Amino acid sequence: MLSSLALLPALDSLFGSKNGGADVALARERRTRIDIPPEMYQDGESGLRYYDVVEGKGKLAEKGEPVVVHFDVTYRSLTVVSSRQSKLLGGNRVISQPYEFSLGAKPGAERKREYAESANGLFSAQAAPKPPKALYAVVEGMREGGKRTVIVPPEQGYGDKGFAEIPPGATIQLTVELLEVRVPAS
Repeated sequence: MLSSLALLPALDSLFGSKNGGADVALARERRTRIDIPPEMYQDGESGLRYYDVVEGKGKLAEKGEPVVVHFDVTYRSLTVVSSRQSKLLGGNRVISQPYEFSLGAKPGAERKREYAESANGLFSAQAAPKPPKALYAVVEGMREGGKRTVIVPPEQGYGDKGFAEIPPGATIQLTVELLEVRVPAS
Protein backbone atom coordinates (compact mmCIF):
# COMPACT_ATOMS: atom_id res chain seq x y z
CA MET A 1 0.00 0.00 0.00
CA LEU A 2 1.34 3.43 -0.91
CA SER A 3 1.69 6.00 1.82
CA SER A 4 0.03 9.35 1.33
CA LEU A 5 3.44 11.05 1.24
CA ALA A 6 4.44 8.89 -1.73
CA LEU A 7 1.46 10.31 -3.62
CA LEU A 8 2.45 13.96 -3.10
CA PRO A 9 4.68 14.29 -6.20
CA ALA A 10 1.97 12.73 -8.38
CA LEU A 11 -0.68 15.06 -6.98
CA ASP A 12 1.62 18.05 -7.43
CA SER A 13 2.13 17.24 -11.09
CA LEU A 14 -1.65 17.04 -11.52
CA PHE A 15 -2.39 20.29 -9.71
CA GLY A 16 0.62 22.29 -10.84
CA SER A 17 2.71 22.79 -7.69
CA LYS A 18 6.21 23.95 -8.57
CA ASN A 19 8.15 22.76 -5.53
CA GLY A 20 7.66 18.99 -5.42
CA GLY A 21 5.11 18.55 -2.65
CA ALA A 22 6.47 21.14 -0.24
CA ASP A 23 3.24 23.19 -0.41
CA VAL A 24 1.06 20.22 0.49
CA ALA A 25 3.45 18.97 3.17
CA LEU A 26 3.74 22.45 4.72
CA ALA A 27 -0.04 22.92 4.76
CA ARG A 28 -0.51 19.52 6.39
CA GLU A 29 2.17 20.27 8.99
CA ARG A 30 0.57 23.63 9.86
CA ARG A 31 -2.91 22.08 10.25
CA THR A 32 -1.79 19.24 12.49
CA ARG A 33 0.54 21.24 14.75
CA ILE A 34 -0.72 21.11 18.34
CA ASP A 35 1.71 23.36 20.18
CA ILE A 36 2.83 26.39 18.24
CA PRO A 37 6.14 27.78 19.51
CA PRO A 38 5.89 31.49 20.48
CA GLU A 39 8.55 32.48 17.92
CA MET A 40 6.29 31.31 15.07
CA TYR A 41 3.59 33.89 15.92
CA GLN A 42 3.58 37.19 14.02
CA ASP A 43 3.07 40.55 15.73
CA GLY A 44 -0.22 42.20 14.86
CA GLU A 45 -2.15 45.27 15.95
CA SER A 46 -2.81 46.21 19.58
CA GLY A 47 -0.43 43.67 21.08
CA LEU A 48 -2.05 40.71 19.35
CA ARG A 49 0.18 37.87 18.15
CA TYR A 50 -1.20 35.50 15.52
CA TYR A 51 -0.31 32.36 13.58
CA ASP A 52 -2.06 31.39 10.34
CA VAL A 53 -2.86 27.69 10.71
CA VAL A 54 -4.47 27.64 7.25
CA GLU A 55 -4.05 30.44 4.74
CA GLY A 56 -7.34 30.85 2.91
CA LYS A 57 -7.65 30.98 -0.85
CA GLY A 58 -10.92 32.93 -1.10
CA LYS A 59 -11.90 36.59 -0.95
CA LEU A 60 -9.86 38.97 1.24
CA ALA A 61 -11.69 40.41 4.28
CA GLU A 62 -11.50 44.21 4.31
CA LYS A 63 -12.82 46.92 6.63
CA GLY A 64 -16.56 47.59 6.28
CA GLU A 65 -17.40 44.17 4.87
CA PRO A 66 -19.73 41.73 6.65
CA VAL A 67 -17.94 38.49 7.53
CA VAL A 68 -19.08 35.11 8.85
CA VAL A 69 -16.73 33.25 11.18
CA HIS A 70 -16.51 30.41 13.63
CA PHE A 71 -14.45 31.23 16.71
CA ASP A 72 -13.28 29.38 19.80
CA VAL A 73 -11.87 31.00 22.95
CA THR A 74 -9.67 28.78 25.08
CA TYR A 75 -8.16 29.37 28.48
CA ARG A 76 -5.72 26.78 29.83
CA SER A 77 -6.83 24.25 27.20
CA LEU A 78 -10.51 24.66 28.12
CA THR A 79 -12.86 25.93 25.40
CA VAL A 80 -14.86 28.59 27.22
CA VAL A 81 -16.69 30.44 24.44
CA SER A 82 -17.43 29.03 21.00
CA SER A 83 -19.67 29.83 18.06
CA ARG A 84 -19.70 26.07 17.50
CA GLN A 85 -21.85 25.66 20.61
CA SER A 86 -24.01 28.74 20.33
CA LYS A 87 -27.62 27.61 19.88
CA LEU A 88 -29.24 25.76 22.75
CA LEU A 89 -31.82 23.16 21.81
CA GLY A 90 -34.38 21.53 24.05
CA GLY A 91 -32.82 18.74 26.09
CA ASN A 92 -29.56 20.68 26.56
CA ARG A 93 -28.31 19.93 23.05
CA VAL A 94 -26.34 22.58 21.18
CA ILE A 95 -25.71 23.31 17.52
CA SER A 96 -23.17 25.56 15.90
CA GLN A 97 -24.18 28.92 14.55
CA PRO A 98 -21.53 30.99 12.76
CA TYR A 99 -20.95 34.51 14.06
CA GLU A 100 -21.56 37.42 11.68
CA PHE A 101 -20.30 40.99 12.05
CA SER A 102 -18.97 43.88 9.97
CA LEU A 103 -15.26 44.58 10.07
CA GLY A 104 -14.65 47.93 11.70
CA ALA A 105 -18.00 47.97 13.54
CA LYS A 106 -18.30 48.52 17.27
CA PRO A 107 -17.65 45.20 19.07
CA GLY A 108 -20.79 43.46 20.30
CA ALA A 109 -23.28 45.58 18.36
CA GLU A 110 -24.59 42.59 16.41
CA ARG A 111 -25.25 40.29 19.40
CA LYS A 112 -28.95 39.69 19.78
CA ARG A 113 -31.46 37.17 21.03
CA GLU A 114 -33.18 35.21 18.32
CA TYR A 115 -36.43 33.34 18.77
CA ALA A 116 -37.13 30.42 16.48
CA GLU A 117 -40.60 30.56 14.98
CA SER A 118 -40.67 27.26 13.14
CA ALA A 119 -38.70 24.85 15.32
CA ASN A 120 -41.62 23.96 17.60
CA GLY A 121 -39.95 25.56 20.58
CA LEU A 122 -36.69 23.63 20.29
CA PHE A 123 -34.48 26.71 20.30
CA SER A 124 -33.94 28.85 23.36
CA ALA A 125 -33.77 32.62 23.27
CA GLN A 126 -30.05 32.47 23.91
CA ALA A 127 -27.96 35.39 22.67
CA ALA A 128 -24.99 34.82 20.40
CA PRO A 129 -21.78 34.01 22.28
CA LYS A 130 -19.71 36.95 23.49
CA PRO A 131 -16.48 37.15 21.49
CA PRO A 132 -13.42 39.02 22.77
CA LYS A 133 -12.66 42.46 21.31
CA ALA A 134 -9.68 40.96 19.48
CA LEU A 135 -11.97 39.10 17.08
CA TYR A 136 -12.89 42.37 15.38
CA ALA A 137 -9.24 43.18 14.65
CA VAL A 138 -7.73 39.82 13.67
CA VAL A 139 -10.14 38.89 10.87
CA GLU A 140 -9.17 41.87 8.71
CA GLY A 141 -6.59 40.69 6.17
CA MET A 142 -7.63 37.02 6.31
CA ARG A 143 -8.97 35.20 3.27
CA GLU A 144 -12.07 32.99 3.08
CA GLY A 145 -11.17 29.49 4.21
CA GLY A 146 -8.38 30.77 6.46
CA LYS A 147 -7.88 29.72 10.07
CA ARG A 148 -5.88 31.81 12.54
CA THR A 149 -4.78 31.28 16.14
CA VAL A 150 -4.26 34.43 18.21
CA ILE A 151 -2.70 35.07 21.62
CA VAL A 152 -4.95 37.71 23.16
CA PRO A 153 -3.78 39.92 26.05
CA PRO A 154 -6.38 40.86 28.71
CA GLU A 155 -6.97 44.35 27.23
CA GLN A 156 -8.17 42.80 23.94
CA GLY A 157 -9.86 39.83 25.63
CA TYR A 158 -12.27 40.02 28.55
CA GLY A 159 -10.31 42.62 30.55
CA ASP A 160 -10.61 43.22 34.28
CA LYS A 161 -14.04 41.60 34.52
CA GLY A 162 -13.30 38.20 33.02
CA PHE A 163 -16.05 36.05 31.53
CA ALA A 164 -17.45 32.63 32.48
CA GLU A 165 -14.43 30.50 33.52
CA ILE A 166 -11.94 33.13 32.33
CA PRO A 167 -10.64 35.06 35.34
CA PRO A 168 -10.05 38.84 35.28
CA GLY A 169 -6.78 39.85 33.60
CA ALA A 170 -6.25 36.51 31.82
CA THR A 171 -4.44 36.02 28.53
CA ILE A 172 -6.52 33.79 26.25
CA GLN A 173 -6.17 31.99 22.95
CA LEU A 174 -8.59 32.74 20.12
CA THR A 175 -8.99 30.52 17.07
CA VAL A 176 -10.86 32.06 14.13
CA GLU A 177 -12.02 30.39 10.93
CA LEU A 178 -13.22 32.77 8.19
CA LEU A 179 -16.16 31.08 6.48
CA GLU A 180 -17.44 33.85 4.22
CA VAL A 181 -16.89 37.47 3.21
CA ARG A 182 -20.24 38.95 2.17
CA VAL A 183 -21.00 41.88 -0.09
CA PRO A 184 -21.85 44.99 1.99
CA ALA A 185 -25.47 46.11 1.83
CA SER A 186 -25.84 49.31 -0.16
